[in-house]
Parts: sequence; C-alpha cells; structure tokens
Amino acid sequence: MTSLRRRLGLDRLDHSDREGGMAMAIVLIFGMVLVIMAATALTVATSGLKKSAADQDWVGALAAAYAGVEEYQARLANDNSYQQYGDANAPFSKATGSKLTLPAGQQANKAFGFGVSGTWASVPGSGDRAQFRYEVDNSAYVASGALRVRATGKVGSATRSVIADLRQKGFIDYLYFTDIESQDPLLTGSTNKNCTKKAWESRTQADKCGEISFSGGDTIYGPAHSNDTMRVCSATFKESVSTANPTPGKSYAKVDSNGTACSGQVFDKERARGAGPDQVASVTMPDTNSDKIRETRTDLPTEVPRPGCLYTGPTDIVFSADGKMTVKSPNSKMTRISNDAATKGTADADCGLPGTAPGQLGSPAGATISVPANNLIYVQDIPVPSTGGAAQNVNAAASKADLTETSCDDNHVGYPISKESVPTSATAGGPGKGACAYGARSGDVFVKGTFQGQLTIAAKNYLYVTGDLVYSATNASTNILGLASDGVAWVWNPVDGKGKSLLGDTDREVDAAIISVQHSFLVQNYASGGDRGTLTVKGSITQAYRGVVRNGSNGYIKAYAYDTRLRYLAPPKFLSPVTTSYGVTTQTEVKPAFTSTGAAS
Repeated sequence: MTSLRRRLGLDRLDHSDREGGMAMAIVLIFGMVLVIMAATALTVATSGLKKSAADQDWVGALAAAYAGVEEYQARLANDNSYQQYGDANAPFSKATGSKLTLPAGQQANKAFGFGVSGTWASVPGSGDRAQFRYEVDNSAYVASGALRVRATGKVGSATRSVIADLRQKGFIDYLYFTDIESQDPLLTGSTNKNCTKKAWESRTQADKCGEISFSGGDTIYGPAHSNDTMRVCSATFKESVSTANPTPGKSYAKVDSNGTACSGQVFDKERARGAGPDQVASVTMPDTNSDKIRETRTDLPTEVPRPGCLYTGPTDIVFSADGKMTVKSPNSKMTRISNDAATKGTADADCGLPGTAPGQLGSPAGATISVPANNLIYVQDIPVPSTGGAAQNVNAAASKADLTETSCDDNHVGYPISKESVPTSATAGGPGKGACAYGARSGDVFVKGTFQGQLTIAAKNYLYVTGDLVYSATNASTNILGLASDGVAWVWNPVDGKGKSLLGDTDREVDAAIISVQHSFLVQNYASGGDRGTLTVKGSITQAYRGVVRNGSNGYIKAYAYDTRLRYLAPPKFLSPVTTSYGVTTQTEVKPAFTSTGAAS
C-alpha cells in the first residue's frame, strides 16, 4: 500500500497538503491575534481617553471649588457687610444656625443655590463648563469676625468641596503697627500740624516731632507695619516688615531718633541684610472706637444678639484665673442701653448690679461676676445731663455739679494711690495739656489679673494696665483678650514727688491685643522711677503714634513677642481697619456636598 502511494505520487501530495493546511492555520491564527491586539489597543486607548477626561474633570472640579472661595473673598472685600448674605436653608448654613438673607436685585448671587433646582455660578473663562456654589456659616462672625464657607466645584459629572475659614485682615496681623512714627503731639505739647503727618508727606526732622527709631539692639519677634517711614538703626526684625511709604527706594530711613546715620539693620531671615521693608498699601486706622457702645444695646437682636456690658465713668477690673472678674464702677446706673439715644436701659446681674450694697458695682469690694463670654465691655465717660427738655441719658450724672472736676485726686476707684505724684502735663509721661491722669468723670478703665475667656475691653478715654495681665493656664489655647482705647493705653507706673517708683515689684507682662486708636501705647512716668525691668508683651500692639517705653535708665526694656494664634483667632468685636479684606486661615477638602445634579452627596 505504501509502495503504491509512492508510485502514484500520492504521498508527496498528502505531505504538501498537510504543509499548506498548517500554513493557512498559522496565518489565520496570526491574523486573529493581530485583530485581537488591535481591538485591545483600541479599547485601551478609548478607555484611556475616557479616564483622562474624567481625571481632568476631577482636577477641574477642585479648582472650581477654590475659585468659589476666592470669588466670595472678593465680594467681602468690596462690601464689608456681605457676611450677612447667603441662604439660611442651605445644609451647611442651617446646621450652624447662621443668620443669613439672600441678596436681591443686582446683588443676586447664583452661587448661593443648593439642591437639584438650585443655581450654580460659572467660573469666568470656562464657557460655563466649570461651575461652583457655596454655603456660608456666619454663626461666629459677631463674636470673633470669623466666617466659614463650604464651596463645591463642578466640572462635567465630577464634584469636589472645600471648607475655608476666613478672617478679616487687620491690626492683629502685626506684632507692631504704627500709623505715625513720631510722638503724640498731645503728649509732647507740640502745635506743629506737620507732627500729625507722615514723613513721606511733609514732616521733616526740623519739625521736632520726636521721631522714634527702632534701635539699641531692638529685636522684633513678629510681623511689623508702619504707615509712616520707619527709622531703623541696629535693630533686627525676625519676621516680615512693611511700610506704606510709596516713594520708590525709600522704604525706611537709616538714622536714629536724632537723625544721625547708622547701620546694623537686619530684616527677616528670608531677606538680604539691610534690604528694607516691603512697600504696601496704607492700613487706615478708624477715627474712634466709640461705636463699640452699640454692642451693649438690647434693642438690636439681629445685629447684637448677645449684648456686652456697659460701665460708666472710672472702672476698675481685676481678673481671676477661674474665669471671673471683680468690677468696681460706682457711677454706672444701667449696664446695657435699649435705644440709640441711651434714654432707656437695663441693669442686668450678669454685668454686676449698680449700687453701693455689698457685692454691687459701687461697693468698696465691687461686684464679682463671670467674664462675659465672647463679648465686649465698653467704658464710657459720664454723660452730661440733658438741657432744654431733651430726654435724659440713663447714665447721666444727677446734676452738672456732679461733673465738676476741680482736682485729680480721687476717681473713686482707688486712683491715685497714697503718696503718688499725679502727672498732669506731658512731662515724663503725663496725659498732656493739663488733663487729669485720673479724671473723676472720664471713661477710664484700670485692668490687671489672670484672664480666662474671650473678651475685648474698650475705653472711651484711657486704659491702664495696673499689674501683670496674663492668660490663665486653664483653656490656654482659647483664652484671648483685646484692649482698646481712644486715649492712651498706659502701662501704670506711679512715682512719688521725688520721682521714686511706688511699685514694689519690677517687670511687667501683658498678654493681649492692644490698640490705642488716637494716641499711643506708653509707659506712665517713663522718664522717672528708675529701671523697671522688662516689659513683656505677648500679643500685638497698634497705636496712632509711637509711645515711649524707656528713657535713659528709666522705664522698661522691651520684650515683645507675637501671639501667633492671632493669625486665626481674634478677640471678640475687636477693631478692624477702615478698609479691610478677608484672608483664608485654613482650607481643607471635604466630602463633596453635592453631586453634579445638585442633589446632596
């Protein structure tokens, strides 16, 4: 059989067929592999394109959320009252009990939408592809000036949300802030109008305004700003320093207080030695803090939901570490007012009851009460009695005779002390122009102690720190105090007739954000009393004019350090610049608040 197949040639044909069949099979298999590979590559490429697009949408949604925060900041900068706007029914706002109203008309804002039917605002330049909406939490605004906003960005089907904490940029952003770098004309007795101007405006050394330099090895451990031209001589700034001097290349003067050229200036560590302050826009001081009396009104439940305490005439406050304070204010009749004219008011136990009985404000021991929570104390002058049938201020004196101030020897809360030589002129740290250091009808506040709580004290006239004023170790991270006065903010330093200190201690510490709106932060009797040791300030200092702390061998050596918590934590109802902006203190991504349809996520 085998030989027959060989003879007929069939064995060769069968072999060839087998080889051809195998070749065809290989071609078909290889072709199928190529088709599969091409299909796979196409699938991978297509899915990659989809994934890339999805990734771009995901990244873009976060950028849109950040754009929402920035847009809200811009609205706040253009309208200081914009914190009142939002939808109180939005989930984030409702959960915090925020008091909000929706703006209408031309102020209508699509970003306040929420839910499926709610609107979205578009990111400019995105062709409506990138959108955002935000919800506002203003529940802490009245107490601390803080706002929170939850912004949700949307691109395609991707959504992402961020929560940002915002706070007004203001004086507490600086350890040291001064409007004018010369001494207060009220204290020097100068009548030269140039002494109320900046050096870059028209003031010169010839005006003899008592310009003060940073010198003598001063070290500033925190950010500093002056609206004027600083004099810097052998001083070191450890953090940022800035000036509002607009003259190119004239950010500071390399001279001492006498105008003598000097060297040795060191600016913050990230700058070259002697490079000088940054030149920025002026930060405008308010004219007065007298509008803070409004925070003690009971007839403004929406704007002032928790009124503070009002005290009238000289008032002494001593804090204790347990969150209490003892208040002596014998001229106070009503501790809150109930209308704009102050013809109505209330006397509430939580501010201390007026009167002279034990435990009341006019008693020798005063009234001991809890520190008002997240609130403000305002100390006003004794109002002048009305004339011509006008309605009577509830805290006015009984008669004009009660307002007569023939001497400065008793303000009825313990000042001056025994043997004290009361300064009545500008010499050596007096109040200037014959004014009483301790006026019997002045809105002066005297404060010391160990403080626990969140509070701002504002005085119509002078503010005296009469002893150490330090934070309690209890709740140390949240204790925050603001001290504000229209007049001088004094570090009390009484002396006798021979210029000898009447204080039995040395050194002084003040933990607070301090502002003297119209005058200076100053050591009383700075040119007498001898060496008082070190004045430690942990917080911030804001003043209209530079104040003297040491003169020769008298007064205090400065040791000032910035309380870094002031970057995100403000004293309640503290003063802000006339023009202000809001900065983001923290910003964190959170779970998306909404899906791309607008439904809750």
